[in-house]
Amino acid sequence: MYNGDRSRKEILIEYGFRLPSALDNRPLRFEEFERKMNQVIYVSATPGPYERAKSQKIVEQIIRPTGLVDPEVVVRPVQGQIDDLIHEIRETTKRGERVLVTTLTKKMAEDLTEYLTELGIKARYLHSEIETLDRVDILYDLRAGEFDVLVGVNLLREGLDLPEVSLVAILDADKEGFLRSETSLIQTIGRAARNVRGRVILYADEITDSMQRALQETERRRRLQLEYNEKHGITPETVKKALKEFMPELARERKEQRATKKLAVKTPAELADLIKELEREMYAAAKRLEFEKAARLRDEIKELRHKLIGVAG
Repeated sequence: MYNGDRSRKEILIEYGFRLPSALDNRPLRFEEFERKMNQVIYVSATPGPYERAKSQKIVEQIIRPTGLVDPEVVVRPVQGQIDDLIHEIRETTKRGERVLVTTLTKKMAEDLTEYLTELGIKARYLHSEIETLDRVDILYDLRAGEFDVLVGVNLLREGLDLPEVSLVAILDADKEGFLRSETSLIQTIGRAARNVRGRVILYADEITDSMQRALQETERRRRLQLEYNEKHGITPETVKKALKEFMPELARERKEQRATKKLAVKTPAELADLIKELEREMYAAAKRLEFEKAARLRDEIKELRHKLIGVAG
C-alpha cells in the first residue's frame, strides 16, 4: 500500500498536480505499523509462519456447531486414477451430491471436463481465464444441480462454501508445489467438510512431506471432533445453506464490476500507475490465498488496460 501510494503521488508531483508535501500524507509501512501494535489477535483458518512466530498462545477452533467432522482422506495410486475417479463420481452423483476435482494445469482441467462430458457426466471446469462473474455463475449452477462435477486448477477460492459437495478428488497429489503444499492440501480437503458424507481422495504414488503433514493434521482434527461428538451425544448434520443465500454474493460481484466501468477517464500516466497498484494488490491477495479478490482485481486490470490503450490512442 505504501509503495503504491508513493508511486502514484510522485507522478502527480512531477507533473505539478500535487505539492511535494503530499508525500507526507501516506499509509504506514508494515514495520511502522508493527511498532504501533500493542495486543493483537490473529484470526486465520490456516495461520502462517508469521502468525505462529508472533503468537504467545494459539487457541484452536476445531469443533463445528453442526457437529461435522473433517472428511475421511484416502490415498490411491495414480495409475488408473481417471477410471477410479469416474467410478467414484457415478456413485456420488447417484445420491444427488456434487464432486470437486482439482488438477495441476488448465489444459488438464479442460481435457478432463471434456472427457467426463463425453461419458454423460455433467461437468464444467473453472480456472483463472474465466471471468469473475462467470465463476460465480458456475458455482451457483453447481449448487443448483445444473451440473454435478466441477473440475478446477485451484479450488481454494475464498468463500467456496458448497455443502452439496461430498467428494473432493485431488489428482497428482504428490507433485510438490504451491498447489500441493501442506496449506493448500488442508484447505482443499476442507472443501468436503460441509457435508456429513464428506470424503477426499488423494491420487499419488508416494507420500510427500506436505501430504504427510496434511494427512496428520486432518486426522488429528477428525479424532478430536469425533471424541467431542461422542462425549456430548452430537449427531453431525450437513450444513443447511439455502441457494438464495448465494445470490447476494452474485449481486455484489455485478455491482463491483459496474463500478469499475464507471471509472472516470484518467491521463495515461495515472491509468498506468493505477494498473501497477492494482497488480501489486492482486499478487498480494493471491499470496494470502484470497483468490476471489485476486480474480476480481485481475478483471479490473484487464479493463483498465483497454481504457489505457483508448486514452493513449
